[in-house]
This record gives sequence, C-alpha cells and structure tokens, in this order.
Amino acid sequence: MAELTLPAPAKLNLFLHVTGRRPDGYHELQTVFQLLDWGDEVVLATTRGSSIDRGADLPGVEESSDLALRAAKVLQSAARARGRPSGGASITVHKRIPLGSGMGGASTDAASVLLGLNALWDCGFSRDELAALGLGLGADVPVFVHGQSAWAEGVGERLTPLCLGERWYVLVFPGEGVDTPSLFADPGLRRNAPRLEPGLERDLCALGNDFFPVLSGRVPAVARAARRMAQFGVPRLTGTGSTLFLEAADEATANRLTSDLKNHYNVRAVRGRDRSPVADSLARPEHE
Repeated sequence: MAELTLPAPAKLNLFLHVTGRRPDGYHELQTVFQLLDWGDEVVLATTRGSSIDRGADLPGVEESSDLALRAAKVLQSAARARGRPSGGASITVHKRIPLGSGMGGASTDAASVLLGLNALWDCGFSRDELAALGLGLGADVPVFVHGQSAWAEGVGERLTPLCLGERWYVLVFPGEGVDTPSLFADPGLRRNAPRLEPGLERDLCALGNDFFPVLSGRVPAVARAARRMAQFGVPRLTGTGSTLFLEAADEATANRLTSDLKNHYNVRAVRGRDRSPVADSLARPEHE
C-alpha cells in the first residue's frame, strides 16, 4: 500500500461572460481561470482489493455526491476498460475552500484524485486523457487537471493556457449564496455578451462577471459585502459565487486589505500562480 498527499488549489474567474445558449440547454461561456496557491488537501492511500471509500466524512457532502469518490471510480473503470492497472483507494479530503464559494472546490478535489491515483496505480493516462475523464464529472475539472491558468470557452472546457504572472488577491466569503442552476435560469442573467478574443492586452478583472448583478440582487449579504469592499477597490465575483475578491498590487497590500476587512468577514490573502502546485508534487518524469 502507498500514500500520497496532494494540494487541490482553488481558482478564480477573473471575468465570466455568458455569450449564448446551446440547443442542448447549456450556456456558452468565456472566462479566465487563475489558479491559486491555496485550497484543499487530498490524501490518497491505495488499498487491497478494489473498494473505493472515504477515509473520513466530509461535512456537508453526502458520499453519493462526493466528486472525489466519483473521480476515483471513473478512473478505475477507464483503467479496467483499457487493460491498465488500477486498484482500491481510501480518499480523505481536508476542506479549506468553502462549499458553494465559486472557487472550484469539488472540481479541484476530483482533479487531484485523478492525477494522484493515476500515479499511484500506474495507470499511464496522459493529462489530456485525464482531462477528458474529468470533463464528464464537471466542466471545471479539466483546467485543474492540466494545471495551468487558462482562457476558457464552451462550457469552460476549451482551454488556452495563459501566463498571467504572479498576482495577489483578497478573498471575501459572505457566507451566503444561491445554487448555480437557479442563477443560470434567472431571467435577469445576461446571455448575449460579445465574444472576445483570447489575450492579455485588457484588464481582465474589469470585464466583470455576468452573474454578479443577479447574485447581488438576490442575496443581500453579497451586496453588503460588495459595498464595504468598494472602499478599497472594485469587488469582483468568482464563478457563480458567492466569493468576492479584490485584486491587490502586491503581497503587502493584500495583507493590509485583509487586516482591514477581517473584523467584518471571513477573509484571506492569496497568491495567484500560473502553474498548479499539484504539478510540483508530481514532478517526477513518469508522473508528468
């Protein structure tokens, strides 16, 4: 038996536009994913036999809907179907990313499970193959599997890697939100944003998030947090919320803003990075 501990980094959507709706009902999106140096932690342990289970309960997440467990089972099934090694596993997720925060918590956990068990079981799947498996679990999983900040289109699965450089952000967690399906169904959601070409020649954060006016209109706590944050900069929303963030000029500024806001909110300063820390944990050539 072997054990592996991996980070599961959070993400921010520096902007998020809804550019249309497909015949199948899904919405076409454009966004930029910035990976962060902060997030969950996933502990994987191989086991005898083929059972896959949780090493510890995950508060707020039923086992039947645990995306990390589903990821392990999808990988196991794909490995068996293609005649590759697999096994059993015990999966423990140490949550730091709040549930319903719009920061990809479930998706990043699933991606770290796919990457970690692919290494532990010696399945031999490429990143592209793992990303394809991950897409069946959720649209955000592929960006975490590839481990690179990216411009994204489609439902978020068509990725163009970007080099954004080091950036600093202050995260504010209002503690309330609305489920994603109801936001997509809201009649006030803009669904015809003009399509943009990938590039870094514009202020990405200034492009905004089409879900921000809808969410802030429906959730007073989000609107209040945004008003308080506005004295320090322009508050932005990641994903469909409810996390708000400010971009800071540097680490010192991020820490100062965090200190100014911490008496009112759960708040954290984080560093944006282009390369996922998972890649550093799986840096041996055979795991790339």
